[in-house]
Amino acid sequence: MTIVSIKSGTGGESRRVELSDGSFFSFRTCYLPPVFIDEVLVTPGAADGRQINSDEEAAFRFASACLRAEKAALRLIARAEQTVFGISRKLEKRGHDSACVRAAVARLVELALLDDRRYAQRWLESRVGGRASSPRRLLAALYARGIDRDDAEPVLQSVLAAGDECALLTRYAQKLQRSRRSRSPSFSLKHALKNEGFSTAAVQWFLDEAAEPEQ
Repeated sequence: MTIVSIKSGTGGESRRVELSDGSFFSFRTCYLPPVFIDEVLVTPGAADGRQINSDEEAAFRFASACLRAEKAALRLIARAEQTVFGISRKLEKRGHDSACVRAAVARLVELALLDDRRYAQRWLESRVGGRASSPRRLLAALYARGIDRDDAEPVLQSVLAAGDECALLTRYAQKLQRSRRSRSPSFSLKHALKNEGFSTAAVQWFLDEAAEPEQ
């Protein structure tokens, strides 16, 4: 099989190759092996008529599949902020090869179109402001979305340090006080709040300033 033509697309990295069997592949050069790029794509038109082997054909097919996965990912990102884990799972469920998904996602992370810390920041800000939750529960929700501890914890600390911890604690404490659990003789609001991940300073502030002293 031979290369009939390789044409450049927009954006510098985009290419379209036509092979002698009539097949066409659109791809980005970043998804091809560096050696293959050096040998085939450096000089426009130089590869026309070049014989390719099965490995090189497979490289074109892989790069084309990566580009399809990338475009599908961009459509998802256009709708809403995504996590690396979440978008990878969505792409694989849509039938994209896992190796192509990894390559496409890595490119989008490099371009800052995917950023787990940015996602965590926005997600937390949307929930800390008006819901009765706790640091432990917020972190658990981020972990369930594929955000790892190294990203989730610093972002949560930053959001709470901005002055939202006391407001969050107040709402959560009021929720606890209304629950059946609070009517148990063994219930301790102070211990319950600490177990939910609130800082010692914030818990003490609430007990001193915003709540009735525990009996």
